[in-house]
Amino acid sequence: MTRAQDGFAVEATGALPNPSAVGLVAVIVAATDGEPRALTVRVPGQATGRETGLPAGPLVPEHPTLERGLRAWVERQTQQRLGYVEQLYTFGDRDRQGDDSAGLHSLSVAYLALVREMRSASLPDASWHNWYAFLPWEDWRAGRPETLDGIEAKLLAWAAGALDSKIRRRREDRLGLTFGIGGGAWNEERVLERYELLFEAGLIPEAQGQAGEAHATDIATTGRPMTFDHRRVLATAIGRLRGKIKYRPVVFELMPPTFTLFQLQRTVEALSGANLHKQNFRRLVAQQGLVEETDEVTSGAAGRPARLVRFRREVLLERPAPGFRLTPSRRSS
Repeated sequence: MTRAQDGFAVEATGALPNPSAVGLVAVIVAATDGEPRALTVRVPGQATGRETGLPAGPLVPEHPTLERGLRAWVERQTQQRLGYVEQLYTFGDRDRQGDDSAGLHSLSVAYLALVREMRSASLPDASWHNWYAFLPWEDWRAGRPETLDGIEAKLLAWAAGALDSKIRRRREDRLGLTFGIGGGAWNEERVLERYELLFEAGLIPEAQGQAGEAHATDIATTGRPMTFDHRRVLATAIGRLRGKIKYRPVVFELMPPTFTLFQLQRTVEALSGANLHKQNFRRLVAQQGLVEETDEVTSGAAGRPARLVRFRREVLLERPAPGFRLTPSRRSS
């Protein structure tokens, strides 16, 4: 069992020695069956609908480094051992602490980890979720998300509600830059900016503070909320990963040792939220020299066997920025 302390999940079986106001939080990402997945934990004692959070815990004296402390918390709460990890961001807004933070101005150092999904039946409070359940407006793989109809109407009303004309114009400009409203272009990397705009407009439960409850209408339009500021942390990680796959081959951290080009394309589409043209994608992979064929083929599935490939690690030495500079297929408006 865990309880909330200083905005972090803390074991209730024993007090931690001198917990600090510095916390560690992990966005752990996997790509399973062509879907982007985030590992979450249940955080009891939160407002209705806000019990889902990311693996987290405070930095304590026995942690020799931030990263080793993070790995310890993740393994303790989820039994997931981490491989690739990078520091994401430090969150320190004055109003981000939990209700029992005793007035501390808490900081969280967030990390992004890429893994292959592992399930543990012995830990019912740890579970994997499609990350678009939390940010549904980010998934354009099947065209423009239906949820944007309701979101855009409310955002336009929020912008129009500003009494000062300069503020109203500034809000309208931000709607164009983030959500592409009014003829602007959709930039898949602006995930955090879109979330923060919804927060500022008061359209998500987190905008009401820790007591803000999530109702069915909220979830249907703006997705599942998370405890504390963890959905903001998740949005930051998605934006970082979408940008990084364009110049670093980090997507292969999510792939098995051998895979098909179709599986690779589905994974890249899942992360970017975009539908990609098959032949253009394969041409790009070939031009970048990212994979090499193996002697293996798929078996036991319907259709023709497909050649299995693997990541060419030599590309890290051959090219300064090997990645997927993608041009998504045209989105419907």
